[in-house]
Amino acid sequence: MAGGSYSHSGGRKSSDFCSKLTVVTFLGISCVGIWMLISSSFSTTLQNSEISSTNLLGQYSGSTGDFLVNAKRGEDETFQGEKRFRRGRSLEEIGDETGLDSFQNEEREGESSNLRNEEENQENSESSSSGDESQSGDESSNRESEGVDSREKDSTSSDGESDTGGEDSNPDASETTEKAKKGKTENEVFPAADQSEILKEATTQNGPWSTQAAESEKENESQGSSSSTDDKKGDKWKLCKTDAGPDYIPCLDNVQAIRKLRHTSHYEHRERHCPVEASTCLVPLPSGYKKSIGWPRSRDQIWYSNVPHGKLAQVKGHQNWVKVTGEYLTFPGGGTQFKQGALHYIDFLQKTLPQISWGKQTRVILDVGCGVASFGGYLFERDVLAMSLAPKDEHEAQVQFALERGIPAISAVMGTKRLPFPGKVFDAVHCARCRVPWHIEGGKLLLELNRVLRPGGHFIWSATPVYRKDEENVGIWEAMSELTKSMCWELLEINEDKLNEVGVAIFRKPTTNDCYQSRTQNDPPMCEEADDPDAAWNITLQACLHKAPADASARGAKWPAKWPLRSEKLPYWLKSSQVGVYGKAAPEDFAADYDHWKHVVSKSYLNDLGINWSSVRNVMDMKAIYGGFAAALKDLKVWVMNVVPIDSPDTLPIIYDRGLFGIYHDWCESFSTYPRSYDFLHADHLFSDIKKRCTIESVFAEVDRILRPEGKLIVRDNAETILEIENMARSVKWKVKMSYSKDGEGLLFVQKSFWRPNQEQIVKSAIA
Repeated sequence: MAGGSYSHSGGRKSSDFCSKLTVVTFLGISCVGIWMLISSSFSTTLQNSEISSTNLLGQYSGSTGDFLVNAKRGEDETFQGEKRFRRGRSLEEIGDETGLDSFQNEEREGESSNLRNEEENQENSESSSSGDESQSGDESSNRESEGVDSREKDSTSSDGESDTGGEDSNPDASETTEKAKKGKTENEVFPAADQSEILKEATTQNGPWSTQAAESEKENESQGSSSSTDDKKGDKWKLCKTDAGPDYIPCLDNVQAIRKLRHTSHYEHRERHCPVEASTCLVPLPSGYKKSIGWPRSRDQIWYSNVPHGKLAQVKGHQNWVKVTGEYLTFPGGGTQFKQGALHYIDFLQKTLPQISWGKQTRVILDVGCGVASFGGYLFERDVLAMSLAPKDEHEAQVQFALERGIPAISAVMGTKRLPFPGKVFDAVHCARCRVPWHIEGGKLLLELNRVLRPGGHFIWSATPVYRKDEENVGIWEAMSELTKSMCWELLEINEDKLNEVGVAIFRKPTTNDCYQSRTQNDPPMCEEADDPDAAWNITLQACLHKAPADASARGAKWPAKWPLRSEKLPYWLKSSQVGVYGKAAPEDFAADYDHWKHVVSKSYLNDLGINWSSVRNVMDMKAIYGGFAAALKDLKVWVMNVVPIDSPDTLPIIYDRGLFGIYHDWCESFSTYPRSYDFLHADHLFSDIKKRCTIESVFAEVDRILRPEGKLIVRDNAETILEIENMARSVKWKVKMSYSKDGEGLLFVQKSFWRPNQEQIVKSAIA
């Protein structure tokens, strides 16, 4: 046609020339187009990890911008009866318009959930692990010297996923992405700033909604003690130089404070002694550190390079605690009291006392002196959560072993302070040869267990005084028998496990005050009426008994519903007359919170964010309220440490009544856990609260300390705080997966990298 018009003025030759020219031009344009397409794709791949509010949903501007939905296109809708919630579209829908699809490709390729492929890759990697792992230390140092961030790690990781059946190398990633594109589901609900009844705490404090700080301050005043904090700004990011090295726990490794102690007979040196100025340096990685092996395989073996401590294997190897097997530390499932395996021992306890009813009647327990926590690890098969507790002492890295295995544990000691738990919350307390002198000093330590044990709960004591008849053990048994009787504990059963050649005694705490009132001697004495059993933060131990609830409607007067019903059931002691955390009547508040988190988890966290939950095991909710977030995850193979900050409403008893567990903590101090303990951290409006009391830099450094490399952090907060945390995450070379806001509220999703700074900062408090 174009050639035809030319023929009128140039003839046939001109027409042929133009035709050829047209073909050449067309081919040239096609080549240029293909080149541009390839370049664009390559560029997009490189930039995926850098997606932020600027290139994802428009320019980020503090309190403005988009959150989950485009502000110009979003429509107000209702959410399951909560009329003030705003509905968002799925991330896939947004991606079609804003380029988010490339983000999803990048994330899902790195986080495929194909477990079978993971196992196959793991088997293949084991055959060549010696060659691969010998390079891991060099590669880690190369990352530091070259500043390689986590997005390069995704494509070149040799000490990460490829050694553990890697996520990044999964050939089904593209298929997963396509399925995600097709499954366009309704996204999570996040209200506007002026409509956030569910997520915004009310200022009204009524009924049980005092804070742990207020409870403990009042109790400390009555005991004549006090505590203080110091708010100073930290330095720029540097590597912590301490005696503890990669295992540094600031509040447990304060060498200078420990050196000044006058006494250590009550294990004062194992208790928390936090530095006056919170640390802002980053803890180094162990040489050759690898991405942790996933659950359930991690219960039986972990990488030796991640916890390079062999002393416990030498000392306790004959008891099947832990063994060094090539490049792994293996855990045969034994312990001092159950050399033939934890599962047999667990079933033995069930047969000894059938009413224990693991996973139904007994759901949340405290395991004191847990060793490497194999007891707690195998209780998961019985639907039981065990809060494993042991000190950082000569039993090298026992709690660190537990956490690396994917088993809940904290580093703590029963010394001079109360445990950081409310009263009357644990269904049972277990002690398998924990070597705690329960009977001395008026039974002070056993009385502390009595404080945290639920009325009607069981104390399971599997120790040598139960079954050995030498003079020392007989003397201890007699003293314990006298003490427990004076505490009104009923001895229900004594039995011998012939296979393991050990014995167990099971006691039951009373549910009424009848026995207390009929005692001929007030020894141990009853606690003063003003003594608050729920006050637990820096409270000195008292050798006294707290009364059982006299009111049938009071907490602790009745046993919670059986698991799993108790996870959803409103605790009977929450009344409509009480105002909840978010300002509604407590029962309505509780239900709305749970509905909200179920919706957020199912519609956003489990789908649209592209997280491979099969690679997540250890989870922490850094500011839990009712435990709704943890309850929404209950069907996954994860466990959640619910942290109730001491300046937040004291809702931890509710969490325990739901069959979940948690702990009190002050986030202006370090958490009592080893570095690299958690796979996933969740912070809902925590950082904006923290800024009122201490530096946000120190809290972020603590987050970096307890989060594993390639672990995830989700922050929900006001837009200003989101921007601060995003900038900090970028400054330590974390991968920003998602960052956006709407109506002054925002969400940030980031992933920690393997990067560590080159410069060191001497931590004087942690060097002898």
